[in-house]
Amino acid sequence: MQTLAATPKNGELGFWMAGLADKKPTYPRFTGQLTVDLAIVGGGYTGLWAAYFAKKLEPSLSVAVFEAEQVGYGASGRNGGWLSAMIPGNRATFARASGGGMDASRALQQEFITGVDSVLEILKAEGIDADQHKGGALVAAHTKAGLSRLGSRRDTDLKYGLAEDEVQFLDRNEFQARMNISTVHGGLLYKHCARLQPAKLVYGLAARLTAMGVDIYERSRVDSVDAGTLVLANGQVNAAKTFICTEGYSGQLLGSRTLIPVNSSMIVTKPLSAEAWRQIGWNGLQCLSDSAHTFIYAQRTSDGRIAIGGRGRPYRYASGTGGRGTTAQSTIDLISEKLATFFPGLHFEVEHAWSGVLGVTRDWNGGVHWNPAPGIGSSTGYAGHGVTAAYVGGRTLAELAFERETERTTLPWVGYRARKWEPEPLRWLGVHGMYRLFGLADQWEERMHSDKTSLLARFGSRLAGLHE
Repeated sequence: MQTLAATPKNGELGFWMAGLADKKPTYPRFTGQLTVDLAIVGGGYTGLWAAYFAKKLEPSLSVAVFEAEQVGYGASGRNGGWLSAMIPGNRATFARASGGGMDASRALQQEFITGVDSVLEILKAEGIDADQHKGGALVAAHTKAGLSRLGSRRDTDLKYGLAEDEVQFLDRNEFQARMNISTVHGGLLYKHCARLQPAKLVYGLAARLTAMGVDIYERSRVDSVDAGTLVLANGQVNAAKTFICTEGYSGQLLGSRTLIPVNSSMIVTKPLSAEAWRQIGWNGLQCLSDSAHTFIYAQRTSDGRIAIGGRGRPYRYASGTGGRGTTAQSTIDLISEKLATFFPGLHFEVEHAWSGVLGVTRDWNGGVHWNPAPGIGSSTGYAGHGVTAAYVGGRTLAELAFERETERTTLPWVGYRARKWEPEPLRWLGVHGMYRLFGLADQWEERMHSDKTSLLARFGSRLAGLHE
């Protein structure tokens, strides 16, 4: 089967944004002088949720959001559309670092479980249609080693607070009854995950904020943030409080070694026929990933396509962010081959390919930070789990800054800091070396039909701090 029939669109901020080109809102460029109660740097999910909850806490606040490009330009407009309960980091690390032990880490996990339904409830209440559907998430094991890993993963999930019915183990037949992946040995079904259209969520939140009295400025890059002062190319803002919500684009404001932009790429097919969907199944509209070390993530879109992503080329030298997301043909081919392997005998045409960056700290653990002295805070480091993390992080940041003690303000990722990344070229070599190890491990497990995880993958996972 050939997945590519013609050259697809490439970049242009991706399929989600391109599909809303005629509905794209426009916001003014900032010039001049302004004084506000709260300035937010970054017009993605985190900044928009932080603005939303700040106004909910204190409706009289003057709040302004400053976006360097356009709202949703970064990961918020390009991601895989997973509203999941996966936390941005290692639960064992948070348990050790917090002083609260396992109970603190379980509380963090529970907040993310609760967060999935909380977001869906807010979208319904605010009338935001982002094609949201809570169907759960399937994780497919294509090898015996992968199936063994998923058994261990479920045990760990239960240890950190998931209930038996929130993460179910599926054998081959049970999995294929939900999705007919030819190579599957079995897998997991997670209850708390919803599919959505990322750009629709961005635009819906932005529209709601303007109705609440929040000012949004596009093409308004903030060059520096100091206590109470934001400097832009065409003006200056005085703010009592400032939130930095720039995720993979944070180098200029938070330091180039605080977190790095790791690349992730996606393709989307043209709509599939009714016969193709009959063969595939996927009627529950679950999100999909797999147990490979170089894993994929996918969804069935509301208009009958498959959107599927993976890492491809994981990192650009010196923390490059890749602009509007043009994707190498080799990466398009790699992801396309994955799709062909899952569903052999079916014909797919790739319509659009794109890339974006996500923010990753040295140990892959995110954090929310508030420093009351200068009045500056941030929420970053979501490591690919940013749709729910941005909601929890943005809400927590607002609660910390406006002195509300809640179940979120004492979670173990509040105040957590990873050590800095190595300077170049060490970090380029390290990131590419880690993914090379994972790729070799996948090849070895498939070739040897092993029921045990490759030592290469175990080494790479511990090196990166991913092992729980």
